[in-house]
Amino acid sequence: MKHRWWGWSLGLALLAGGCGFANNSTTQAPGLEIKLLFGSALKEFCSQMVPQFNQQNPKLADGTRFQIRCTTLGTGDVVTQVVNLAQQWQQGQIKEDNPEFPTLISLDGDIYHSQLIARIEQLFPGKNYIPPITETPLIAFSPMVFMVPSEVADSLKNVDSVYQKILSATTFQDIDPKAPPLKIFFVQTAPTRSNSGLQTLVTQFAEVSGKPPEQLTVPDVQRYLPQVKTIQAKVTRYGISTGSLARDMVKYGPFWASIGSVYESAVIEANQKATPGQTRYVAIYPKATFTSNMRAILPNAPWVSPQEREAAQQVINFLRSQPTQELAARLGLRPGVPGVPLGAQFTPANGVTAQPTYNSLRPPSPEVVTAMLRGWEQVAKKPSRVVVVVDDSGSMRGQRLAAVQQSLYTYINNIGPQDELALIRFSTQVDAPIFIRGDAAGKQQGLAFVNNLRAQGSTALYDAVLAAQTWLRQNLRPSAINAVVVLTDGEDTSSRIKLPQLEQQLRQSGLNTDERISFFTIGYGEEGEFNPEALQRIATINGGYYKLGKPETIANVMADLQLEF
Repeated sequence: MKHRWWGWSLGLALLAGGCGFANNSTTQAPGLEIKLLFGSALKEFCSQMVPQFNQQNPKLADGTRFQIRCTTLGTGDVVTQVVNLAQQWQQGQIKEDNPEFPTLISLDGDIYHSQLIARIEQLFPGKNYIPPITETPLIAFSPMVFMVPSEVADSLKNVDSVYQKILSATTFQDIDPKAPPLKIFFVQTAPTRSNSGLQTLVTQFAEVSGKPPEQLTVPDVQRYLPQVKTIQAKVTRYGISTGSLARDMVKYGPFWASIGSVYESAVIEANQKATPGQTRYVAIYPKATFTSNMRAILPNAPWVSPQEREAAQQVINFLRSQPTQELAARLGLRPGVPGVPLGAQFTPANGVTAQPTYNSLRPPSPEVVTAMLRGWEQVAKKPSRVVVVVDDSGSMRGQRLAAVQQSLYTYINNIGPQDELALIRFSTQVDAPIFIRGDAAGKQQGLAFVNNLRAQGSTALYDAVLAAQTWLRQNLRPSAINAVVVLTDGEDTSSRIKLPQLEQQLRQSGLNTDERISFFTIGYGEEGEFNPEALQRIATINGGYYKLGKPETIANVMADLQLEF
C-alpha cells in the first residue's frame, strides 16, 4: 500500500476526540497517510484545513483510519514533480506504491492543469490519467488583478487594456492627467514556475494580438513576441511567489513597485496586514482575466490505489463542504461552490469589489503555452546583470564549499541567453570581478571560476559587498534588472569599512535613484555561525531579501533566487 502508514497512540486519539477504543497509550493503531500536493495559493488554506479534517478521525468503509498531509509548491513545480514521478514509474525506477506520489493534486489555474494533462498524455497516450478540467471539482478561485496604490487606482479603472497603456507611459499621470506623477514600476512572477506569472504572460499575448487565448497559435506567439518583450521591459522584479511579491509591495512601497499582476486574494491579504502609515492598495479588474481556478484533481492512474481513491473522495467532499468553503472565503479566496457567502473580506476596505464585472479567459492549447514559455525565456524576459559575491574563506572547507560549488554550477548553467553575471570571490582580499554572458563560452568561464574556489583566509564581507556595488554602478546595464547576490558562511572579520558606513553607501543606489540596485544575501550554514542581522540589513535597504541556506536547502534557495531576475 502506497503512502506512509502512521502509528498513533489510541490514548492520544481519545484526547483528540477519538472514541471507541481502550485508553492504552502504548497501543499503536496503523493508519493510511494521504498526500495532497497543492499550488502555493492554497498554502494558508491547507495549513488550516488539514488539522480540521484530521481531527475528525476519518476512516474508510472497511474501518481503516487515514490522515492527510498537504505540501504546497509553486504550480509549475507541482506539475514538474508529478510528471517526473510518472516518468520514473514508467521507466521502472520506482513502483506505483511509492509514497512520493500524491493522491490529490491542486493547481492554481487551468492553464497548468492543461499542461499537466498534455505532459502525462505524452508519457501515456490514450490513458487519460489526469481528468479533464470540466470533470474536476472546483475548490476555490481568485481572479487575476492589477494591484496598485489607492491614489492612482482611478487612472486605470476604465482602461480597456492596462498593458497597452503602460507601454507608452512612464508615470500614472501619463495615463490620466489627474493622477499623481508616480512612476510605473511593474512586477510579476516568473511564468516558468508560478501560475500567476503564466496567466500574466498569456494575458499579455492575448491583449497585444487581440485574440482570445484559446484562439492563439504557435505562429501567433512568434508574431507577437516583440510586443510582449516591450511589455516585459517594464518589469522591475520577477519572483516565484505571488503572495511574497504582494507583501513586498506593501513592505517597500510604491517606489519599489507601483503595479503588480497578482491574485485578488493577495490584495486582500496585503491590506489586512498593512500597518498604519503603509500604502493602501486597490485591485483593478481587467475587462478580461483568468480566474485562477483551484481544483481537486484525482488522477485515474495506477499510482492511486482504490483505498486512496476512497479516502480522496472524502477529502474532496470536505473541501467542498460549506464550513471549509467559508474558511476559503475568510482567507480571501472565492468559494468554488455556488451559494456560499463571501463574507466580510470582500469589501472596498480591503481594496476589492464583491461582485466585479469581467470576462473569464480560457487556456490556450498546451503547445501554444510551451511556445510562450520558450519565447519568454529566450527572447521576451527582461535581461539582467547580476553580481554574485562568493565567500571562500577558510570556514568554507570541506562539504560546505562542495555544496556551494554545485549550487553555483547549476545557477550559472541556468542563466538565460540575455543575462549577464559578474563573479567576485572574496576571503581576506576581494578579487576583481570575472564578467560572463549567458552564452556557452560565458558559462564555461563561470564554471572555471567555480572550480577555482579555495577555502582559505578570513572574511572581508563588507568590503566585498561595497566592491560589488561599486562595480555595478560603474557598469550599470540600462533597461535591465541590476542586482547583487551575496553568499557567505561567516561574520565579517577583516573589512576596512563598517556596517553603518556600508549601509550609507548602499542607499546611494537605492529605490529612490535611477540605479535601483537590489541586494540579496544568503547565509550559508547554521544561524549562529554568521550574523543574520547584518545580512538582513544589507538586503532590505534596497528591497532585496535575506535567506538562510543550509547544506540540504542551498540548491533550492539559489534556484528560487534566480527567478527574481
